[in-house]
Amino acid sequence: MTTKKLIAPFYERLALTLIGICVLGYLVIVAKELLDPLIFGLLFAILLLPISSFFERKCKLPRSASSFLSIMLLVIFVGGVLYLVGNQISGIANDWPMLKNQVTQSVNDLHAWVEQTFHINAHRQMVYVNDTAKKIMSSGGAVLGTTFGAVSSLALFYVFILIFTFFILFYRKLLITFITWVFNDDNKSVVMDIVENIQKILRQYILGLVIEMVIVATIAIAVFWMIGIKYAVLLGLIVGLFNIIPYVGIFTALLLSTLVTFATGNISQTLTTAVTVIGIHAVDANFLLPAIVGSKVRLNALISFIGIIIGEMVWGLSGMFLSIPVMAIMKIVFDRVESLKPWGYLLGGDYEYKEKAKEKMKTE
Repeated sequence: MTTKKLIAPFYERLALTLIGICVLGYLVIVAKELLDPLIFGLLFAILLLPISSFFERKCKLPRSASSFLSIMLLVIFVGGVLYLVGNQISGIANDWPMLKNQVTQSVNDLHAWVEQTFHINAHRQMVYVNDTAKKIMSSGGAVLGTTFGAVSSLALFYVFILIFTFFILFYRKLLITFITWVFNDDNKSVVMDIVENIQKILRQYILGLVIEMVIVATIAIAVFWMIGIKYAVLLGLIVGLFNIIPYVGIFTALLLSTLVTFATGNISQTLTTAVTVIGIHAVDANFLLPAIVGSKVRLNALISFIGIIIGEMVWGLSGMFLSIPVMAIMKIVFDRVESLKPWGYLLGGDYEYKEKAKEKMKTE
């Protein structure tokens, strides 16, 4: 007697899938305070793993000391970047009287342009500006309290990231043993392949972002310096730092760069700065990004953009940062599980298959 395997209708399976996605999304949103620093800690731990292993093998340090020293090197590097940016910002503070006069002159020119273009006299413009300023000042206490709370939460968030990074580095063998133990022995090789590829690709991705950031910042500083933009180093650092935010970073860098140039220069320099930032982004998106980062995480642009939007909706700015690494992890898993390979193809598309075909043709 043979028994037939019951397969649920398509609409039932679709409904269960959608319910599962909704429940998972709800849990991810609720657990943001835990998962957000935990995933950042995982990324930093993967990045620092070779350094920690080096201290253990070559310097014979215990794991706790090697993990702590690796994190301290990361803190020193980030602190150096922040010091460089802060040092450039302090230059603006020293030139504040001159900047104030420049801004006043620019505002007067803007008033004249608005009056000439929209036929709104300067008195009416100033009444509107003063009313807006009074409203902002009346809510100054609430704004100050909100700002203080946001800064405190951000500092605590960074502390949690460092703590999670330390514990993941310290207990890394325990975690890997647990992951391989959960699955059957038949799947052990696949699980280890997934773990190794996640470490390799994410480490290359993060290093690629850092290299891309340095190259973009260097190009921007050189171009701004050659065209005579004041605070060229600060603007170049802004362009390089915000460049690591996918898609949205270019608009933020463009806004900040044009505002600083508008306050320190003239309209011609402001337009030149805007064109320069857009040009640098075009070069980066078409040449640097595919060469440095695109070869590490092979996600097609449509899925990447959708993932960034979903990440921002779920976790805000940190979700935008984490969307690409999380999708890269998902793709690695999908590509190695037979029933999930179509989803891996959807995330990557024809790009990697064309690359594999090219490599095969070269070997032949």
